[in-house]
Amino acid sequence: MLRVAIARSVPVVRAAVVRSGVSRSPVLSFGIRYNSSKPLTPEQHAARRAILDARDSLQKDWTAPVISYEAVKQKSQQPSEDAYLIDVREPDEVVSGMIPSAVNLPLSVLSGSLQLPEEQFVKKFGFKRPSKDQEIVFYCRSGKRSASAGDVAKRNGYSNILNYEGSWLDWASREGKTAA
Repeated sequence: MLRVAIARSVPVVRAAVVRSGVSRSPVLSFGIRYNSSKPLTPEQHAARRAILDARDSLQKDWTAPVISYEAVKQKSQQPSEDAYLIDVREPDEVVSGMIPSAVNLPLSVLSGSLQLPEEQFVKKFGFKRPSKDQEIVFYCRSGKRSASAGDVAKRNGYSNILNYEGSWLDWASREGKTAA
């Protein structure tokens, strides 16, 4: 909803910038640049600030809540159809090991895959596509890609997302396994 509100306000902001005399340029988002040798008027400054605030809101990443090793361990020992533990590493990385009961859905194909029809998703990945409100715990090798996966899922309408920040490196060290 936030995106829609911002997207609807952008033409108004652009119109205000054009009326204020701020020149257009591909240098900044929304094509706005000002001449640094000439001070901005208060109207130009306000219009520029509104444009930069709108850009920042659109680009701001959402951060998934973090889940602990202990909670992931419990989920791996007691899998449930109501929750998914998803490894977002690439298949060649997964051969080094996975958390028990986890499924693999690489980050590189996550966004498009979450939009596939159910039958195609099952055929491609071997498990049912998560529902929009189903609990999903993402993990990767070190926690960076899993954070990105949470953001991708959120942007695709998923609402119950957790990030195992320590990911495979943390799991392997606590479980006495070699993390490749």
